Amino acid sequence: MLKKSLILLITLLSNVFFAQEKNSLSIKNGIENPSLLSTHHFGIFNARINTNFKHSSTKNKNITFQYNSGNTFHPYVEAYFPKNPEVRKQLSNTTWFYRRFNFIDQETTPADYMNIVVDAVIKEFRLGFTMPLNNTQELSINLRSYLITKGKYPFSVLTSDETIEWFHSNIAGGEDPFGRRYYGLNQVNFKYLDRNGNTLKFDNNDFFISGLEFTHYFYPNLKINNSRNIYINFGSHLGINTSKYNPSVDFGISANIVKQYTISKKYPFNIAFGTNILRKNIVRFSNDAIDLGNNPFLATFEGNIEFTTFTKQKNYHAFGVNYQMQTRYNKKEETGYYKLNGKWAEINGGWHNGVSTLYRTLSTIAATYTYKRPNYKLSCYFKQDLEVNNAPDFQTGIQLSIPIKK
Repeated sequence: MLKKSLILLITLLSNVFFAQEKNSLSIKNGIENPSLLSTHHFGIFNARINTNFKHSSTKNKNITFQYNSGNTFHPYVEAYFPKNPEVRKQLSNTTWFYRRFNFIDQETTPADYMNIVVDAVIKEFRLGFTMPLNNTQELSINLRSYLITKGKYPFSVLTSDETIEWFHSNIAGGEDPFGRRYYGLNQVNFKYLDRNGNTLKFDNNDFFISGLEFTHYFYPNLKINNSRNIYINFGSHLGINTSKYNPSVDFGISANIVKQYTISKKYPFNIAFGTNILRKNIVRFSNDAIDLGNNPFLATFEGNIEFTTFTKQKNYHAFGVNYQMQTRYNKKEETGYYKLNGKWAEINGGWHNGVSTLYRTLSTIAATYTYKRPNYKLSCYFKQDLEVNNAPDFQTGIQLSIPIKK
């Protein structure tokens, strides 16, 4: 079904492009997406890395403002991680939901313990500044902050509990497949006790500044850029996490490649692939920071296609589809012996996602739209997780970019 839908979308957009008049392509710098990072309840405390699919360094300084909204829902779940190798071996021979582990105390049955519940609409606010250093290099600085909300109308029209449950009930997914109505709609219940005994808790309208990000991109001037319309860039990324929950420094690198085609020698069609890896908490400023996953690295792979059509005034409309895959937050080997407890008999499914999701590769698909004029660029997107694990379930965003001309 998805394959047929993509083919239909490409056909319709191609017909639109052929109907347009010829315009210059020089004002389109590859794929300029807004930030498509998920409002993941662990990810928001680290820098992570946005993929860059531009052809070349920006020509002007730019200021960007972005607002994202994502609905996350994980019922309360507990997890035990036995320390005894024999107990681990016994549990590994049993399917995870049939495992039995009776914790008594640390002397007789030593184990790590955690519990988590996340029910909120997480709002992200990004303020960014990008400047060219020369013809092949640029520097970006971004400040990210977050607001924890109930997600009520009219501030969360598409990401509210009501909208998502209406979609499940009337279009796809079935009636309340994860128990939102069982626990109650439009509420904040965000608590996490990590395995070190540290607690993270948010209430409605809690706001915090998560960190500052510095990104340097290098666009090598290669022969293939002009001869085959293939463009490559490399990035280095430094994140300073400023929240009290995870005061630390992250560092990462990225590599991206973009191939541009033209439809009837008029309209650009870009195909792009990118990958990056982030070393979380390479420097820690507190011994009491929250454990936000024991996998020290986060790696991401992205694929993107985008069609563009120009107006007579040389403004443009760009339509894109982005696929993103991110590695797990916790080490996979723990899935072989962990024991999960939750209200599995009281709701339809997904009671375990608060913990089990941390051990899965996350994948999402996003539809993007960009409208560009000389004095501003407006972008928006709709993003859905493909693993149906609510991390987050559905996310939207809008970005305004304003050039500072010389």
